[in-house]
Amino acid sequence: MDDAERRARLVVRHRLVPHTRTDDVVAVADDLVALHSTDPVTVYLSAAARMHTPTLEAVSAALYDDRTLLRHHAMRRTLWVFGHRHAALAHHAATVDVAAVQRRDLMTQLGAAGIADPPAWFDDAARSVLALLTERGPTTAREIGTALPELSGTAVQIGPGSYPAHTRVLLILGFEGRVLRARPTGTWINGQYRWAAAGNWLPGGLGEPVDRRTAAAGLARAYLRAFGPATRDDLRWWAGWTVATTKAALADVGAVPVSLDGGGTGRLLPDDVDPVDDPGPSVALLPGLDPTTMGWKARDWYLGPEAAALLFDRNGNGGPAIWVDGRIAGSWVQRPDGTIATRLCSRGTAAGTDSGTAPGADPGPAVLAGIDAAAQRIRELLGDVRFSVRYPAPVQKELLGR
Repeated sequence: MDDAERRARLVVRHRLVPHTRTDDVVAVADDLVALHSTDPVTVYLSAAARMHTPTLEAVSAALYDDRTLLRHHAMRRTLWVFGHRHAALAHHAATVDVAAVQRRDLMTQLGAAGIADPPAWFDDAARSVLALLTERGPTTAREIGTALPELSGTAVQIGPGSYPAHTRVLLILGFEGRVLRARPTGTWINGQYRWAAAGNWLPGGLGEPVDRRTAAAGLARAYLRAFGPATRDDLRWWAGWTVATTKAALADVGAVPVSLDGGGTGRLLPDDVDPVDDPGPSVALLPGLDPTTMGWKARDWYLGPEAAALLFDRNGNGGPAIWVDGRIAGSWVQRPDGTIATRLCSRGTAAGTDSGTAPGADPGPAVLAGIDAAAQRIRELLGDVRFSVRYPAPVQKELLGR
């Protein structure tokens, strides 16, 4: 499978082509497996970029009113937003392992803090927190600490910092799926959330336990449907799995090997090997840490060296990206006055739009118009809201004129 076909699959599967857009935000999340939520802005802008009629209210309603989307730590100990089915798969295929490590670490920290029986102390603390949340409903960590001074008065040492024990209890309960993040304490761009008992926030919580191997196969199937063909290393990196877990999951879904441009072997689902039709042109402005930007470990087939230098920080976090026909063509940023400034590869900076679909390429008027239209959609969506990118692209200072 050549890179052109991979990009054609990407723009359709990830709803970057205009005719694939939908106002069903759960469908958007499911088609990408999940939306990155390390930066709360990503969730809204990732969904909006793929909607016919983007609104912030539709995303908030799915998260906090209908509760058809859930926020949960999972792959690579990253915070994500999932539809229910993928949340359950990710929890049992990835989060349970993270939870075990975090619980073990907390037991060590509690012992170092002078707690004689850390497991018993934690069980009592968990019961107190869950009882409080069941009685009060969604509650902030600060309010929980005030209501349970016997927990907040105990400090645990983590590296150079000291933390009230109730915040660590909440973290472990979150990893274990016994509490879930509810509405933020401020506006939609705020990353501090209230906590809710899982069963109260969503009847049944994350659902019945699923065998880890079965869950891993389900998660691998969802990933390949969205991101295939992907290499074994792509899946292992994305899921945060060991090589053994990755191999087993690929075998369990009957993944079919395909040769990729530039060497290497990708995997596809056995019912997903047919060539795809030409999807037509596409332009999208995606936020930092968007699932499309962050979906593969090996990115050369959609990311040239100049785009990589402009967009990704030294830890591999991708900033806001301009996507043209299935490849990253540049970056963008919201300026303090609300305008959206863009910068494309091999070209200069502009207050409005300056374009190039690939290094040295002439983007043409259709691409420039598409970028202008996408930027205007974001500006109208945000209105008076101003936000800072959690992981800014290296080119951001240039775009901001600093």
